[in-house]
Amino acid sequence: MQITQTQLSRIMPRNPDIPTWTAVLNSAMAEFQIASRADRIAAFLAQIAHESGEMRRLVENLHYSSAKRICAVWPKRFPTEADAAPYVAQPEKLANRVYADRMGNGDAASGDGWRFRGRGLLQVTGRGTYKAVGTALGLPLTGNPDLLLQAGPAARSAAHYWRSNGLNELADDRSDDDDDADFVTITVKINGGKNGLTERRAYWASAKTALNL
Repeated sequence: MQITQTQLSRIMPRNPDIPTWTAVLNSAMAEFQIASRADRIAAFLAQIAHESGEMRRLVENLHYSSAKRICAVWPKRFPTEADAAPYVAQPEKLANRVYADRMGNGDAASGDGWRFRGRGLLQVTGRGTYKAVGTALGLPLTGNPDLLLQAGPAARSAAHYWRSNGLNELADDRSDDDDDADFVTITVKINGGKNGLTERRAYWASAKTALNL
């Protein structure tokens, strides 16, 4: 099954380039078996719409204007506002601090945190993740992480994550399961929590309507 430009525009009216995104999403969804079922497509489009701001945000925003907000996002790394103060409005410095020595990154001085900050529709993050995704997709992501700012690789990386984490099966509408509970589980697998669940559900409802589900 393929989505049409009209369907995508109904689901994501703020999408900046409907023709391009329709084409690359159809290709990526076919490659990773999302396109085999309309219920998979609906859940996938709902989640990526929220995560990427309808494809308007393909790189992680690490610019924070207050120490209080930095503490709220990374409470373990910044227990006090005094700890966070040097990182206000310093996105590169912040990325190198919070992503140091994890996810395959080197220490803060290596610059890996900033180099391998979140990109793509589902925010590929960390040198190790870029390497694994690049290997799976046949793309040189460790050498050129900005490839994930392009529509095609961004869509493929998201669809690869979706299938690799068993989200196709969770999205399937079966008679013996709770579809909403499964959608919440998908959200947690992508987000690590339930952030934005109300908006994700709204996109899901729009997608199901557009796809006549």
